[in-house]
Amino acid sequence: MKSIKEKWIVTIHELQDKICHALEQCDGKSKFEENSWERFGGGGGKTRVISNGHVFEKGGVNTSVVYGNVSDIMRKELEIDGDKWFACGLSLVIHPENPFVPTVHCNYRMFELYNNKDEVTDRWFGGGTDLTPYYLIEEDAFHFHQTYKNVCDRFDPDLYPIFKKECDNYFVNEHRNKERRGIGGIFYDHQKPTESKDVDFWLNFSKSCGNALIKAYIPIVEKRKNALFTESHKHWQEIRRGRYVEFNLLHDRGTIFGLKTNGRTESILMSLPPTVRFEYNYQPKVGSEEEKLLQVCLQPKEWI
Repeated sequence: MKSIKEKWIVTIHELQDKICHALEQCDGKSKFEENSWERFGGGGGKTRVISNGHVFEKGGVNTSVVYGNVSDIMRKELEIDGDKWFACGLSLVIHPENPFVPTVHCNYRMFELYNNKDEVTDRWFGGGTDLTPYYLIEEDAFHFHQTYKNVCDRFDPDLYPIFKKECDNYFVNEHRNKERRGIGGIFYDHQKPTESKDVDFWLNFSKSCGNALIKAYIPIVEKRKNALFTESHKHWQEIRRGRYVEFNLLHDRGTIFGLKTNGRTESILMSLPPTVRFEYNYQPKVGSEEEKLLQVCLQPKEWI
């Protein structure tokens, strides 16, 4: 019998293979390049990057299996305790060339803590998938949210509204008047097994959510990847990418965890887009499609 840890490691590597294959088929030009790495202190991972494709300007689908001793910095800044830790997960960010194709992000992970006898003292799951469009196309937003609501409903109908709200409240640039980086999706963290939702529940739920990325995202890409766009569309895309960078570097817990635990910097920062703009006090024109997107980022919408 495989342990929970072994089952989860197999799961994230299977997800990596499936998702990379689907994205390569959609792009039709570029292939993922893999770089295996080892972490000083324990573990390592596989970073797969696609770039300069027909559809995808830059993207990464990473897996990591890392472990080590709980440090004083981790106790203080990450508020975790124990003697040893283990973390394993999949992390994905895809930045398209065409401004009418959204950026997508997902992350699914499991974390364990151990005492000095190597006994598991704590375990939790976290993850989510969210969409960052540059232009608001409501049928795409509905499709994305409906796909994840369907997944959640198969496990527990109460999950989608809770995790949708968690997502809206997490991917927020607090320093910009609570501006969201996109239209959300689902997000959950520190989900610990209980009597009603045991470890297999959360493992299978996370696996299903990871697999749903293909159904939620690829149809949108196929619809929009050949849309005509102008330099002004590209300009707005780069403005919004700047907001993406701000969130990832200032607020994202995954980025902070990776850097605080001696993770591989290149893999952690592969989530950043290839080109961005930071323009002083940039404001979209009133009534424009750009302002329409911004309004949804400032006030989350119930899509279902």
